[in-house]
Amino acid sequence: MRTFTTLLFVLFSSTAFAQMKPDAILGEWLSPKKDSRLLIYRQAGKFFGKIVWGTGGSAKDEKNPDPALRNRDVIGLVILNDFRHDGDETWEGGTIYDPREGKTYACKMTLKDASTLSIRGYVGVALFGRSEVWTKAQGSTN
Repeated sequence: MRTFTTLLFVLFSSTAFAQMKPDAILGEWLSPKKDSRLLIYRQAGKFFGKIVWGTGGSAKDEKNPDPALRNRDVIGLVILNDFRHDGDETWEGGTIYDPREGKTYACKMTLKDASTLSIRGYVGVALFGRSEVWTKAQGSTN
């Protein structure tokens, strides 16, 4: 009976932990050069990210392929869209927009530890792409 109770405790504890894990990426993250901050948030069950500080380049979205959008501010621009948590340390199925190039890429994010997030943008398959490592901003909580 004691073994059964212990097994139930472990099972329910791991289930509760897994339910909290998707929110591990929420909060503010610093770019590799520390020249911009991105706020990752959840909306309607998916994860998004917007630039909240710095731009690492122009203050306007000048490279956007749509001429009507080239005058919009980069601050406040949502660049991570529609990510789903895969049940592990990865968030997939979304896209990342690079305002420095004006291009959108398929993307996946992998949480390496509580303060390190690997963001990989790619075309086609993840093998052909570029990764950046973002760090959790001090004082940022999920």
